[in-house]
Amino acid sequence: MRPLEDVRIVAVEQYGAGPFGSVHLADLGAEVIKIEDPRVGGDVGRYVPPYGEGEDSLFFETFNRNKRSLSLDLAGDEGRAVFEDLVRVSDVVYSNLRGDVPAKIRITYDDLKHLNPAIVCCSLTGFGMTGPRQKEPGYDYVLQGLAGWMDITGEPEGPPTKSGLSMVDYSGGLVAAISLLAGLHAARRDGVGMDCDVSLYDTAIGLLTYPAVWHLNEGFVPERTRHSAHPSLVPFQAFEAKDGWLVVGCAKEKFWQRLAKVIGHPEWADDERFATFADRRRNKDVLLPMLEDVFRRRTVAEWLEPLYAASIPCGPINDVATALTEEHTAARGLVVETEHPRWGTLRQVASPIRVGSRPPEYRRAPQRNEDFGHVVRGLLGYDDARVAALAEAGAFGPPTREGAS
Repeated sequence: MRPLEDVRIVAVEQYGAGPFGSVHLADLGAEVIKIEDPRVGGDVGRYVPPYGEGEDSLFFETFNRNKRSLSLDLAGDEGRAVFEDLVRVSDVVYSNLRGDVPAKIRITYDDLKHLNPAIVCCSLTGFGMTGPRQKEPGYDYVLQGLAGWMDITGEPEGPPTKSGLSMVDYSGGLVAAISLLAGLHAARRDGVGMDCDVSLYDTAIGLLTYPAVWHLNEGFVPERTRHSAHPSLVPFQAFEAKDGWLVVGCAKEKFWQRLAKVIGHPEWADDERFATFADRRRNKDVLLPMLEDVFRRRTVAEWLEPLYAASIPCGPINDVATALTEEHTAARGLVVETEHPRWGTLRQVASPIRVGSRPPEYRRAPQRNEDFGHVVRGLLGYDDARVAALAEAGAFGPPTREGAS
């Protein structure tokens, strides 16, 4: 069995952050049943441009492989009844909604424990289920600004800068997945479930890590650094070569000793201005221009060869295309394929989570309501009369649109 093959998750999720957390659980074998609102066409991620057609988008495929889909109207009594039956036979209710919504739509532990005392209710929200910003929608871009990330990203003389990736969303999804698994472990041990109140805001503040600790205890003021330089280790930054950029880092004194030899200036290692971490940081305005001048004299490849040979931390600054075709990317199996009725053979990046020796299995993202029969007839055991009555009452959306069968 795959690691999470005995786990069933009912996911009231949408867009990126929540689905990013649960896709890794699905890759590990968990049965993730997406509840999609038929009133709005399901997960909004199905319609994200530019690469999409109808209800299929490459954005949606990225975050929803290996999952199942059920159209269900949670706002109506009939849809609620189906949802509650799912809770009875599941381990987790997972959601990513605004902070006040889980309580409003009654998917917290107190709302569901009478159905399943061991149910874990993991809510990933923008700002958490308490606090003055509870009701605000949480978006990655806004949170990168609010949590101070943009203030310390970019060149010193440039504007505040967002990360090129939605790192608050993705980190929040992973934090939610960890919280969910911890809650599930405790529930199986104790027989009692709980709420997991996870937020993108908490995640973003938590990822301030040591600069926050430095500030809180020593008054340190984080600043943007030239060429993405490390705030305390010199040299550790991007350097421009003749034909591109590379990163070189001296995270230990021995690396500085080796670097001085590689660049043809062994005397710099013994220069009292540059002898230690503290010396180099104090005299960085002298040292870094000297290093930048040296690195501009050769190509990236010409520098990487001796740097790798000396075991100095370094690497090229690739574009995305080059990163995806790196030899190591292929060796680690990080590009995988699934078959899709619209896209044909679809390539995407693999989950980085590895557990045991069995390779992950990948299945395309579900079409909306594709797993109706599996969930309603198979898992819940509804007979034809029950299905027809629920469909007529609109549990699965307007019957003429959903075509539940």
